[in-house]
Amino acid sequence: MATVEECEQALHELAGRLAGNSGSQVRGKLSDRSLTCELRDLKVIYGGRLHEGNLVDIRQVDGTDAQIKMSMTSDDLLAVTQGSLHLGKAWASGRVKIHASVFDLIKLRSML
Repeated sequence: MATVEECEQALHELAGRLAGNSGSQVRGKLSDRSLTCELRDLKVIYGGRLHEGNLVDIRQVDGTDAQIKMSMTSDDLLAVTQGSLHLGKAWASGRVKIHASVFDLIKLRSML
């Protein structure tokens, strides 16, 4: 099990990768969408905002009231952010749960 600090660092690294992906076709299309990531094993929820293709305002939150809601274990978060676990395969197998509109799912998938 990863620590809370490792998970927060992984989310910030993911945010940095998204910001550096300037050639993304979806930059600006996922604008002003709230996002939460629940780490089931740590019982911690991180929230942030997708703005012009960037993940910003990452912080611990109390609730899961967001337009895009993700849920996974801390180890799966690290694996996804490190590239050893493909988000689509993790979602298809049930390791990662994502609740969002179909349009947001398509846009999110093309960003990662």
